[in-house]
Amino acid sequence: MTKKSNNKSSDKSANSGSAGKQSAQPRSIIATILGGIVLVIAFIISQLTGVDLTGTATVTGVPPTQVVATSVPPGATAVPGGVTTISIGQGFGAQKGFWQIFFTAPTGSSRSADYVNGIDAPLAASINTAQRTIDMAAFEFNNPVLTKAILDARGRGVTIRMVTDDEHGMEDDDSTIQQLIDAGVQVIDDGRSALMHNKFTIIDSTIVWTGSTNYTVNDVYRNNNNMMSLRSRRAVEAYQAEFNEMFEQKQFGPRSPNTNSGNFSQDGTPIQIYFAPEGGTVLPAMISAVSTAQRSVRFMAFSFTDFDLASAIEQRAAAGVNVQGIFERVGSQTTASELTTLFCAGLQVRQDGNKYILHHKVFIIDDTTVVSGSFNFSTNATTSNDENLIIIQDADLAAQYVAEFNRRWAEATTPTALTCS
Repeated sequence: MTKKSNNKSSDKSANSGSAGKQSAQPRSIIATILGGIVLVIAFIISQLTGVDLTGTATVTGVPPTQVVATSVPPGATAVPGGVTTISIGQGFGAQKGFWQIFFTAPTGSSRSADYVNGIDAPLAASINTAQRTIDMAAFEFNNPVLTKAILDARGRGVTIRMVTDDEHGMEDDDSTIQQLIDAGVQVIDDGRSALMHNKFTIIDSTIVWTGSTNYTVNDVYRNNNNMMSLRSRRAVEAYQAEFNEMFEQKQFGPRSPNTNSGNFSQDGTPIQIYFAPEGGTVLPAMISAVSTAQRSVRFMAFSFTDFDLASAIEQRAAAGVNVQGIFERVGSQTTASELTTLFCAGLQVRQDGNKYILHHKVFIIDDTTVVSGSFNFSTNATTSNDENLIIIQDADLAAQYVAEFNRRWAEATTPTALTCS
């Protein structure tokens, strides 16, 4: 009797008549079994999809507060901060949200048989997804992986247009552009002594690839480079306007219309996109970004001959900002280079250690802002060549560039043959 008086559900069934007494226990057992089945199904789904159906999202190896917002591609590994690393045979890759970033990893080999599984692979994979259009601005083009991807896309019926440099693209002995023309790809060149120096690709009007990487074997496998993809409508619109200006209007150089996009935000990330030489806005934007530095400035420069930019760096160093810079060795000790200027000002600057070329054009400011693109820090880039530059404020993206900087810094050396007056 004591047990019965303490069990309220038993008291309820006792008050419901004989039918209640007979059905209460079977219904309780059935409910328990069904509840257990639901929990088992929920557990299985959560393990397969990474979604906890009790209300807490999970990704294996990532705390609930650091869930990756985007899908993790094959070969990628989730890391804290919403970033995933992307495995590249010869290179480094990462992604978060709307961006992906890739860096080359030259081995120093001169054997073409060793040139496989580089950062041309993710770009080729992206080209392989194209269903409608590919617009490509290619200073140089001879990479066989990318050549095949373009030809395959053309074979699928994709409309492909290309803008290239006359001397370094169309007329280069190693160029594979004629293969593209023979397959029906529409190609025009700039037809002038200055350079069409862009390296960007727009796929299906939804994603744009840009960076310092020429679409060549050398730039993917011998030289230090970066390549970024952006799934951003505003970014695509900006690069598309520049491409159309060159391809459709045949406008190149300083007399072409100003298509700079100004400032916008993608998923809360501030972005600025600029094109040179029209408007003369690229170098001032760079100097403005450097002038905001409060803690650190790092740079990697294929060509750095602009005195005003060097002066802006010196001013920040005088204000206590830590400065580190890596110059491509070739040409860095000429009178035009700013290596001597910064070295003799007591700043930490080195010459790269790659037996081939350090081809980056990168600034990293306060570990939060990245400046990158095809734009060398030179007079020609400022006044005559067709170039692009992007400034992105994203600490996670900056961390990837800092990692690349540290790899290059570790193999770089301090100049020993400079004379300071």
